[in-house]
Amino acid sequence: MRNKSKIINLINGKVPLLSVLIGTALILVAIGPFENGDTEWEFQATSGVLRWGMPYVKDIGNMMDQPPLGFYTAALFLKAFGASADTGVILVTLFGLGSIIVLYKLGKTFYGENTGLFAAALFALTPWYLILSRSFLIDTQCLFLSLLCFFVGILAVRKESGKLAVGAGVLFAAALLTKLYAVFILIPLAMFYFFFRKKLKRSLNLVVGFCLPSLVFVLLWYEVISGQGVLSVFNHGDFSNPNYANVVPSYFFVINFLGDYGLGWFLLAASTLSLGIGIIGRKHFAKTFTFDLIYIAIIVLVVSVNTFLGATLNLKSPYNNAIKFDYQLLPFFSLAAASLAGKCLTIFNYAKTKTTFKKWFLFTVGLAGIFLLSAAFFVNIQAAQQLSRSDYLIFKVERNVDVGYSLFNFDLAANSNQTQSIQYIGFTLILFGCLWQLRQKIWDAFQPMRRWIKTKDALLTENKKRSIKNEKRE
Repeated sequence: MRNKSKIINLINGKVPLLSVLIGTALILVAIGPFENGDTEWEFQATSGVLRWGMPYVKDIGNMMDQPPLGFYTAALFLKAFGASADTGVILVTLFGLGSIIVLYKLGKTFYGENTGLFAAALFALTPWYLILSRSFLIDTQCLFLSLLCFFVGILAVRKESGKLAVGAGVLFAAALLTKLYAVFILIPLAMFYFFFRKKLKRSLNLVVGFCLPSLVFVLLWYEVISGQGVLSVFNHGDFSNPNYANVVPSYFFVINFLGDYGLGWFLLAASTLSLGIGIIGRKHFAKTFTFDLIYIAIIVLVVSVNTFLGATLNLKSPYNNAIKFDYQLLPFFSLAAASLAGKCLTIFNYAKTKTTFKKWFLFTVGLAGIFLLSAAFFVNIQAAQQLSRSDYLIFKVERNVDVGYSLFNFDLAANSNQTQSIQYIGFTLILFGCLWQLRQKIWDAFQPMRRWIKTKDALLTENKKRSIKNEKRE
């Protein structure tokens, strides 16, 4: 009986995450793959690895202007399963599903299982995630390695483990040698180390153990194998090619992308409200206040760097490619938004102890948070359906100007009722996973109503008995 109970508990514990993963996989199958010049360029670099052993594009010596690891990883996969771009997209999709698992683990570590699952579901339904998980680009692999580095780094700091610190360092080196935007994950990791480190001497050893793998592998590739030199990363076209003469960047281009395409305005608003509640009510959310600070730090710094490069320096790539430049922020927006549900419940409980005006104000804030989260879910589901019905996508950074990142979709789900049905099943599974995770809370929420109904039924029964007695007496 005990073994049976353990098995049932294990299954119940895994059902929500498995539902989200399977649902996301079904949605991704029904979307894309997406293609453009970048996907073709990166496929050629991968083909160069298969042909010459180096990420050359078209000809020997024409080295790809990105770090190499993503192309070697893709080359191994393509060699095993077939050298085509569609096969490469499958690998990207697997990395995308892996990112969901790591994000769930992060949310569970910070807040608990409910928030972890909710963050994973929000993350999985964003157009941003869906697009890049179905494009032959190195960005999703970089995000997966960055998140895994962050998670292992957190464990290293909490357990003061030198082995885990070295493991996190290896993962960071892998992420950095996949794409240089991985450097942004150092912001939350450094802040977590600053807030939660224990013994200073021991924690400094963790820093050394973390940094060494990156130094070794970066020097090995840039100085020894490729001969490009470490400083060559600063000669990248992203830091030199200006915008076209007729393009005038605004300082709100990142916000435009996040609200109109990347996150959706409801998810962006939910994240902002969550962080605002966490900061203003830090006395009531002391356990999670540090995490809110970490999210704010990475969001503000990355958006500021992107805005400075794209608007102030007028550089073309940071301006048009906000979808790539800011991709490291998506998990942190998802975590911030997911934590809003728990904060709203705390606000509801706190409001019961306050006077009428404060009570109604707090209830309004809590209801606004629940509304934003619910709207974010369903609006992003609708956006995902629209993605699968468009053969051309452009993710504008200015509302009234056709500038941004564009992709083509030559495999439209709208042309197949069967594919559309698969997509709907995917949405249903994700929502089912969230409801299953919250089943106990939903059950508890209905208990007061059940008790009220029972009390009312008991009173009605008692009144009937009294009426019958009175009739008999008469």
